[in-house]
Amino acid sequence: MKDFKRATNKHLGEVLVERGVINHEQLDIAIQHKKKNPELLLGEVLVDLKFATEKDIAQALTCQYGFPYLPLSSYEIDGEVVRSVPENICRQFCLVPIDKIGKSLTVAMSNPLNLQALEDVELITGCSVQVFVSTASDIKQSIDKYYRAQ
Repeated sequence: MKDFKRATNKHLGEVLVERGVINHEQLDIAIQHKKKNPELLLGEVLVDLKFATEKDIAQALTCQYGFPYLPLSSYEIDGEVVRSVPENICRQFCLVPIDKIGKSLTVAMSNPLNLQALEDVELITGCSVQVFVSTASDIKQSIDKYYRAQ
């Protein structure tokens, strides 16, 4: 099982406040909202409340954990790479395979800390997985584009 090293000990909310994306009052509101909806991630709550954009959250995750950020809108994915991960897995975990070299598969994910997703993809593909962060919207658009094309 992978263990992610944090690039900073700060929580997502703190990173967003420091970057000027949200203020402390907005963070407090989002935390209260999350307590009522524990199934949601804080980033999802902040986006739902329109306090932050998906891109803000993705970039904050890159600051927190050092994952590289990849906007997918201008990225072309090879059909063979797309076929390496079934569409239902991509939709379930909001991820898309973007590159494969040997036994190393690179995926873009909206939640790169989802260990279950990484383990499932590694099991299905037989590859070690490298992670990039992207927005859920970009990933869903890529899934629609590439899996419909097959």
